[in-house]
Amino acid sequence: MASPAAAAAGTARRRRQTVYHGHRRASPHRPTVRGGLFADLRAAGDASRKPPSSASPVPAAPFRLADWDSSSSSLSARSLPSSPPSPSASAASRRLSPLARFLLDALRRHQRWGPPVVADLSKLRRVPPELVAEVLSARPPPPPPLALPFFLWAGRQKGFRHCFPAFHALTSLLSAAGLPGAADQLPDLMRAHGKPVSHSQLNLLVRLHTAARRPLRALHALRRFRHEFSVQPEVHACNRVLGALAAAGHVDDTLKLFDEMSDCGVRPMPVTFAIMVRALARAGMTDKLLEMIRRMRVEVCQPDVFVYTALVKTMVRWGHVDGCIRVWEEMRRDRVDPDAMAYTTMVAGLCNAGMVEKATELFEEMRRKGLLVDRTVYASLIDAYVSARRVGDGCRVLKEMVDAGYRAELGTYNTLIGGLCEIGREDKAHKMFQIVLHEELIPSSETVSPLLVCFADKGEMAKFFGLVDKLVELSLPVVEILVDFLKLFACKSGRELKSVEVFEAFRRKGYCSVGIYNILIENLLKIKERKKALLLFEEMQGSDDYKPDSFTYSHMIPCFVDEGNIEEACSSYNSMMQAVWIPSISAYCALVKGLCKKGEINEAISLVKDCLGNVENGPMEFKYTLTILEACRSKSPEKVIKVVDEMIELGYPVEEIIYSAIIYGFCKYASSTEARKVLSTMRDRNIISEANFIVYEDMLNEHLKNVTADLVISGLKFFDLESKLKWKSRDD
Repeated sequence: MASPAAAAAGTARRRRQTVYHGHRRASPHRPTVRGGLFADLRAAGDASRKPPSSASPVPAAPFRLADWDSSSSSLSARSLPSSPPSPSASAASRRLSPLARFLLDALRRHQRWGPPVVADLSKLRRVPPELVAEVLSARPPPPPPLALPFFLWAGRQKGFRHCFPAFHALTSLLSAAGLPGAADQLPDLMRAHGKPVSHSQLNLLVRLHTAARRPLRALHALRRFRHEFSVQPEVHACNRVLGALAAAGHVDDTLKLFDEMSDCGVRPMPVTFAIMVRALARAGMTDKLLEMIRRMRVEVCQPDVFVYTALVKTMVRWGHVDGCIRVWEEMRRDRVDPDAMAYTTMVAGLCNAGMVEKATELFEEMRRKGLLVDRTVYASLIDAYVSARRVGDGCRVLKEMVDAGYRAELGTYNTLIGGLCEIGREDKAHKMFQIVLHEELIPSSETVSPLLVCFADKGEMAKFFGLVDKLVELSLPVVEILVDFLKLFACKSGRELKSVEVFEAFRRKGYCSVGIYNILIENLLKIKERKKALLLFEEMQGSDDYKPDSFTYSHMIPCFVDEGNIEEACSSYNSMMQAVWIPSISAYCALVKGLCKKGEINEAISLVKDCLGNVENGPMEFKYTLTILEACRSKSPEKVIKVVDEMIELGYPVEEIIYSAIIYGFCKYASSTEARKVLSTMRDRNIISEANFIVYEDMLNEHLKNVTADLVISGLKFFDLESKLKWKSRDD
């Protein structure tokens, strides 16, 4: 029989808490434990045999980490059943250790640092440095208002010293939260904790700043580590900063950093020179670029064909064709044989710049060397020849392209058709259109619009509608194509009236749309044919299929104002407001000007505010109108004159709305005396003529009468005297 001491020792062993890690096989005496959960075997056995009664109250027990369920979102008591893990928990959070999840749960529950958070964190006996690093590097990490106090709280533990991963995790957290200034101060914090600052911290800051497109901060960190911490930068960190500066367009800072690398004893690599020459090529600094190439040749290695090709491509992209030619000659002097990609890039750049002869020479040289001539080379040459009105050479290049086994794209055919129509060879353009159909390409509006323009210009309407019928057979959107044709046809001067005749032919064939009406109205108003534009507008209003839209009203509002019909212009504006349409800026300006001329100052000011509220970038005259109203609020004529002087200095005209704003603002916020003083000052300084001064003085008197009448009527309505006034006037 066992002694009492042995029995007591056995009972203590059974009550001892056991920590299991990993997944082990279950047994009657050892349950399954997954993921490093904390369990009390005796408690688990008791809970399985005796479930707690819901009727009896459960007293609050002191916190024990063994009872905390890491899969739940709160700290549960031992006697309460643990909640199942949330299905939205990320895989990254499930990979954390239970202690890290406990700390993150305590931080996220309170959302702000304070005594409750410290009380939860103090339930752990000690937080080791590795656990601090794990919490700070969690995904998603705790917010900075909690992460930084937690970091400082952990550092105040007795005998505690932060590890390097914790500093690095805090730096990454602050940078990702948009606090780069705080991240830059972490090296000072490391030095305060007795940690040496090395290249690791510099490389981390450089990587974070460049990835977040903060190249100037990365450059500042590079220089700061060199001067304050005596950490000489490595060539890889310098390359990263150089690339970020070059990509952001800071070429001067890039050159300064490259010179500082020599002072620091950092030897450039071939990649360093490649970054520099591409930055100089992008900026078009050809002289310094050639000097950098020579320096690269002496210090590191001779540039190869890939470096030169990248330079050519960069300079062509940014339009530095002259510098590109000089780089090409430097490549020849280095005896670097250009490849097909270099030739293709160079020919395309020369063609875009209009240097057709030089591009042709390189094209012939490319073929003599037996290099593969890409289809883009042929297309670039065709575009250049057509732009130079050498359409015959463009057709010859097309034939060579087809003989070489390439199939031309639709854009190439569109270019040639447009060029042939411009020189009056619509017969050959029509044959090329037949080739397009033979190649089973689907024509677009760019394909047929030049042909339609030629037929309509010469009055060959039979050929015109024959082509339109062909488009109908191909099931193409004929009305949309005719809209594009009419834009191209009516945009040239002298064809505005003829476009109306073509439109009549459209309508007889049943081809019409609101867009066609809008194009005709717009072009008729350009040549001051307001009567015909009004007829088309009335025709649209009486139609059931082609009702006016926002573009129609935006065109017609200035027309009505020019005709002196302000009522109809306001009616059109109201129609747009009912349909929740926004007028164009020109419509707003015309209507405001018309209202000011009629003396409707209140409505004009209201329309200015409506325009600035609806249009993203309204007219500067309207913005200055509100500025003048704000100056009138201060009851200071000098401030209003100062605003007018600023407008004149910047070149903005002082229009009717400005004078109306002066009248409106002083009558509302001060008195008419200040308004007369401003107008008199503008007359004395020849800003306004004597005749206009008389006009605006009369407008001021009329507006003052209207304001006074409105105040009288408002007072009568307030005291309910309006009916008595009417009754007395009837007796009189």
